[in-house]
Amino acid sequence: MRRTLFLLIVGLGGAAILLSLGFWQIQRLSWKEAIIADINARIGAAPVTLPVEINPESDAYLPVVAEGVIEGAELHVLVSQKEVGAGYRIIAPFTLPDGRQILVDRGFILASDKEAQRSTGAATITGNLQWPQETDDFTPAADIEGNIWFARDVSAMAEELQTLPILVVARSSDPAAAGIDPLPVDTARIPNDHLQYAVTWFSLAAIWLGMSLFFLRRRRAPKAES
Repeated sequence: MRRTLFLLIVGLGGAAILLSLGFWQIQRLSWKEAIIADINARIGAAPVTLPVEINPESDAYLPVVAEGVIEGAELHVLVSQKEVGAGYRIIAPFTLPDGRQILVDRGFILASDKEAQRSTGAATITGNLQWPQETDDFTPAADIEGNIWFARDVSAMAEELQTLPILVVARSSDPAAAGIDPLPVDTARIPNDHLQYAVTWFSLAAIWLGMSLFFLRRRRAPKAES
């Protein structure tokens, strides 16, 4: 009787823990979907003139229009495009009419076009402010000599190009830059695996209950007489 009670406690207790983890992931899913919906609303809002005072927290994803001059220096951030292959994001200094210099993510080029000449000069950039969180302890250091960066680190890129740590990711440019395909800000890269995690926990709960029932039935089954 005690072993049966122990199996019941372990079976129901373990299943309850696993189910609670699954429901917690469902709550996290709702939370993450709300965040993504808010970001999408901000990304798609009507662009405003680039503010003079910019706050990385409150102004993240803000749609802006900025007039200025695209300078000749550029940094190359290694990326890969589905069905296209390896290439680079082009990060260039952008001088505003008031003299401030910021960064502009002009878009994607093929790896074979790394050394090609690109248009510079006066332009109007429409895009979104962004401070990407793409670096971690495993991100390789930038190859400064070869001009290959492995993530968009706004602070480090701004230091390298002597600009303010402000990045506008271009949605469009007037005039359009030949050979550069804009990579606008979107939420596709924001991880949202909570549904898969919830399914995993619920599946484990079902397996746990099934195994517990199996052991209970085996425990209660009459032993064959010899």
